[in-house]
Amino acid sequence: MNYVWDFAILGKYSHLFWLGIGWTLAYTIGTIAIGTAIGLAVGILRLGRLPVIDWLLLAYIELFRCTPLLVQIIWFYYALPVILGINIPAHIAAISVLSLYGGAFYAEIVRGSIESVARGQWDAARALGLRPSQVLRMVILPQALKPMLAPYVNQSVTQLKNTSLVSVIAVPDLVYNATLINADTYRPLEVYTIVALIYFAMLFPATLMARRFERGMNYDRA
Repeated sequence: MNYVWDFAILGKYSHLFWLGIGWTLAYTIGTIAIGTAIGLAVGILRLGRLPVIDWLLLAYIELFRCTPLLVQIIWFYYALPVILGINIPAHIAAISVLSLYGGAFYAEIVRGSIESVARGQWDAARALGLRPSQVLRMVILPQALKPMLAPYVNQSVTQLKNTSLVSVIAVPDLVYNATLINADTYRPLEVYTIVALIYFAMLFPATLMARRFERGMNYDRA
């Protein structure tokens, strides 16, 4: 195979790469923030062990964790509007699904981290006369934060990778813009090599951060 690599031809498309990076980061940061809020609320509510509420929250978590994200995006964008009789813009569908998907995982991270705190901490805080909300906010959550950090960062790294799937509904992220460039240049090897390198440059530092948190936790336990 005598394929001749030519990255120079992509120079005039640099604005599309940068636009894709901007949208990818915006969707990542936005859905991490919304997903974190959802996960925190759901994770804390599950601690109450109220049968009906807990069943509904568990159903939400398992629904989003046990179905492929790509299927969720396609269903939310194409099927849900038919059921509801309304049009859902692509960016709303992308943000909603990514946030709910991330929230399902964050909820289990929050719940598991809180439950890892020794039961005696709850009892001691109550003995001091603190209300349940004060116990959670002032005593339990600060202790749950450390075991929460490593899996939280790992899931957030995954959230960045997951944004590439929104390209299937024409959201102008990095992958979608890459398809536009490829359609104009017919240079898929160069285009997707650049895309892979960009994702690596964004993801590798976050992966190193997650490993550092994990090492810190293991050191504290030693």
